[in-house]
Amino acid sequence: MAPVLLPGDVPAWFVLGHRENLEVMRSASKYSCDSRIWNIQLQADSPLLPITAWQPLLVFTDGAEHARLRAAVTDSLARFNRHGIRRDVVRYTLQLIDTFSGAGRADLVTEFTEKLPILVLARQFGIPEGDALKLGEAVRDMVKGTETALESNQFVVSVMSDLVNRKKGQPGDDFASWLLSHESTLSDDEAMEHLRHAIIAAHENTANLMANALKCVLTDGRFRASLSGGSMTLPDALDQVMWDAPPLAVGGCRWATGDTRLGDQEIKAGDMVMLGLAAGNVDPEIRPDLSKPVHGNRAHLAFSSGPHECPGQDIGRAIADTGIDTLLARLPDIQLGVAEDELRVTGSLLSSRLDGLPVRFTPRRPGRQSNASAAAADTGGRAALAGQPLPPAAPAAAPAATPAGGHASVPVPWWHRLFGRRSE
Repeated sequence: MAPVLLPGDVPAWFVLGHRENLEVMRSASKYSCDSRIWNIQLQADSPLLPITAWQPLLVFTDGAEHARLRAAVTDSLARFNRHGIRRDVVRYTLQLIDTFSGAGRADLVTEFTEKLPILVLARQFGIPEGDALKLGEAVRDMVKGTETALESNQFVVSVMSDLVNRKKGQPGDDFASWLLSHESTLSDDEAMEHLRHAIIAAHENTANLMANALKCVLTDGRFRASLSGGSMTLPDALDQVMWDAPPLAVGGCRWATGDTRLGDQEIKAGDMVMLGLAAGNVDPEIRPDLSKPVHGNRAHLAFSSGPHECPGQDIGRAIADTGIDTLLARLPDIQLGVAEDELRVTGSLLSSRLDGLPVRFTPRRPGRQSNASAAAADTGGRAALAGQPLPPAAPAAAPAATPAGGHASVPVPWWHRLFGRRSE
């Protein structure tokens, strides 16, 4: 535990320990999500208002009200077609790759990871495909806190309000319609706010997870060795990333419901407590040796824990698993296009964001071998969703004809081609 000062010299407690983070996450009676009990009154222009001002959302409620709102969200998320999501990920990934594959170079952040999640999510939410990328740009802009963040937030609100109004009259097979028809009887405002919150959290965190994972694939020798050697599957690799570089560094805030003690600190009623997800993940008590791999271990704090654990984590993982596998199957010789020390990260109060990930690869005609790549990614996506080892992907080029009296060539897994290995 550490006392900190937030913008405007606002005092708070920052939770560093893994055990202490779990204690706060799992003790709703001691640490409430209701910011209205805060013993601090913020100024009207405080930059903390967007993340602390109470709203009719499950992330600001506890007890019976939280159970009502969460049931609407979790039950609606459970109706998502997981195989349909995988097919959408493969299709949109190949479409995005086709926009830059002919150039032999790309920025995987601005041209891939910032676009793929919103395209998939918009389809699941019931948002027209033509509005998806603009919506994704608005979400990223508001999260970055730029000068146009307020305008971007207003755009997101307008899209979600229009979605609610449209689905009330014409319900469909989508997240918005399921929320509106749920037995929890959400009001229009509650439905809109939960759609807004869900699209922001899902898009931002999935985009960051994909960017961090791809950076590890392209720069981390230990990570590459485990993946290429077969000791780590792609789904397990994402767990390693969520330990070392979680998409959200600081989790939601809590407020002490009474005087208590946490770690070696005395916490007063109404004090704000901030969850240090990234800090807890490197707590020496549970990870004395950070060089030791933890892939496949899901005790990390990336998705929080307790009653407010992320309800859509499997969907985010599915998008990341399948999207990355499809990308690497389609561009097997992809390499970092700049020196690693040229990569830049922008930090904010809640997260660190990779600004860009330039790469280079052999130029490919858009759409070439897309059927083979899609089939390979489709197979890999099924394994990713099931948490099983990924099978070899189809080769990037059509296999050569079998010589007379010879043997057919054996497809080489994408990670062997990527890391310069050959099948024996």
